[in-house]
Amino acid sequence: MSHRRVKTLMAAVAVVAATLASALPAEATSTRPTRDPLTDVRIATHFDVSAGQLPENIALLPDGTAAVTFAASRQVAEVGPQGATRVLATLPAPADGGADTPALGFPLATGIARTPDGTLYVLYATGTADLTGLWRLRPGKAPQRIAALPADGLPNGLALDEHGKHLYITDSVLGTVWTVPVTGGTPTAWSTAPELAPAGFLGVNGAKVRDGALWVTNLDRGTLLRIPIRPGNRAGTPQVRASDPDLAGIDDFAFTGHGEDVLATLNTTNRVVLIRSDGTRTTVLDTADGLQNPSSVALRGKEVYVLSAAYATATDPNLLRARLRGHGHR
Repeated sequence: MSHRRVKTLMAAVAVVAATLASALPAEATSTRPTRDPLTDVRIATHFDVSAGQLPENIALLPDGTAAVTFAASRQVAEVGPQGATRVLATLPAPADGGADTPALGFPLATGIARTPDGTLYVLYATGTADLTGLWRLRPGKAPQRIAALPADGLPNGLALDEHGKHLYITDSVLGTVWTVPVTGGTPTAWSTAPELAPAGFLGVNGAKVRDGALWVTNLDRGTLLRIPIRPGNRAGTPQVRASDPDLAGIDDFAFTGHGEDVLATLNTTNRVVLIRSDGTRTTVLDTADGLQNPSSVALRGKEVYVLSAAYATATDPNLLRARLRGHGHR
């Protein structure tokens, strides 16, 4: 990627991030009172901002390797347990450069999920009908688009169901959750509930399947929602599990154990918060720990992984690691 191209991309994302941050309430910038329940917090890997390695989403492998998407470089990569980064694939660039990509104006790789056989599924938004959609990357194979999604949308979060048969895709611009079989095909609009819609920038975002429900965030509205998965893979009515202006900018999240407590990234205020099942929250990581627009979080056992995309800072995209204590795990 040329230096000029990287500067153009960084300028675009910085404007978007600054625009959203300016709309947040003043109290959203509160400092971190405690790091508990996290220990052994450290930056494990620094990515190359000049190469467009702005990490957007993460899926963990059994050996501790992290599969990540690099938004600006349109790449899928692996970060090994010792921190080494290896690019697995680069998605094809749109002919028009992706200038019509909704909300952002540049093509970007977003959500990622992994099945036990090692297959990776990746979302790609380009503003063009020929490339926007769900892509599959099998070991040793070239990436292949297996489901087209609307070019005027922004596919963002990706979650695999508990039986490994369906994927759920959040569209942050259209305010829609799509579902598609892991084999690919024509997506179905699973939910278009008003709670998913944006309120000026981006709506429904992060996604996780847990105990018969799809959980999602809404970035603009600062909400965490639970949507029951009804028989026949039908969507139930969204249930608000957390909502507060201080949560505006909420992006990705991960469950901490058997209960419904989650760690969530607040992209625009550079924080990770612990949201408890009663809706209360505590900031556990912030800029003092190295966060720069945290975009994704994942847990395996007690190991916590947090990606910082550095969209607005353009300084130090990184992977932070920590250990979790005081919660049950599975």
